[in-house]
Amino acid sequence: MKPKQIWANLAVSDLRRTTQFYTDLGFILNGQSEKLTSFLFGEHNFVIHFFIKSELASSMKGALTDSELGNEIMFTLSADSKEEVDQWAQKIERSEGKLVSQPEEFGEGYYGFVFTDPDGHKFNIFFM
Repeated sequence: MKPKQIWANLAVSDLRRTTQFYTDLGFILNGQSEKLTSFLFGEHNFVIHFFIKSELASSMKGALTDSELGNEIMFTLSADSKEEVDQWAQKIERSEGKLVSQPEEFGEGYYGFVFTDPDGHKFNIFFM
């Protein structure tokens, strides 16, 4: 079998705040309802749906991870240069995101940093 598409579903506590955060970072809104806000990421339009916690919990058939206490997954966003990595860091610092690490070189030819969105979901941005 070959799936036609893959997307991610994450839990959030405030749809308005989540929508504002990802809009401020320049991501394209994919859709909204009273239960979710959805954005497109990257050249191939990877979809991430951000559901209100209670809605996602009922469909997960189990407890949700507390993203403030542990790690669930980390999405990676690629950058075209070190300068672009630095620009992302500045943009995230001006938003409701949190830099977990400052932009830095790690390994030969790698430069990037880790951040969380307002609900603690981890992302990293790097250039290689």
